[in-house]
Amino acid sequence: MDSYKTIATVSKGYITEQRSKFISFAVPLQTPAQVKEIVANYRKQYYDARHVCWAYMLGADRCQFRVNDDGEPSSTAGKPILGVINSNELTDVLIVVIRYFGGVKLGTSGLIAAYRAAAQDAVSNAQIIEKTVNEDIFITFKYPFLNNVMKIIKEEQAQILFRQFEIDCEMTLRICRSEAEKLKNKLRKIESVSILIN
Repeated sequence: MDSYKTIATVSKGYITEQRSKFISFAVPLQTPAQVKEIVANYRKQYYDARHVCWAYMLGADRCQFRVNDDGEPSSTAGKPILGVINSNELTDVLIVVIRYFGGVKLGTSGLIAAYRAAAQDAVSNAQIIEKTVNEDIFITFKYPFLNNVMKIIKEEQAQILFRQFEIDCEMTLRICRSEAEKLKNKLRKIESVSILIN
């Protein structure tokens, strides 16, 4: 897996179902710790709403996720929201759906359909972007080998994040994960290069 899909910025969606209003937000996410604060902000903003339900997914491998039904019957809100994240193959995203109850009970299947549709509306309005999965490589080498090192970096199109050229040189390189081993193997062939594992 060399790349993954996520969203560029916050996007909003909206549906009504039998007088219940569903307002949805798709929010870019970096860590699980952010979820609490983001959800708290929406609760504050929509303080008179009946439910604030959500789901998130994190990581290029898409294996870190959580759902929350916030008082709706079990699996009628968080799971359908997560289903939308999955069907759009997104990650590093939180979707929050805020419900204003309209007086008519929707039933289990009605709730699932409404939360799914609201989440999908936010995703449909989002700018979906593709990001590469990168690896950072930290190397040290003696100054006389600088040209050899630079030649390989150029060949492999690695990005230089940090460089310090003295008698002992240091560099931090970034390259997409699938190309990392090839770059390391080429660098190891240069006599003075040490690759530090971070």
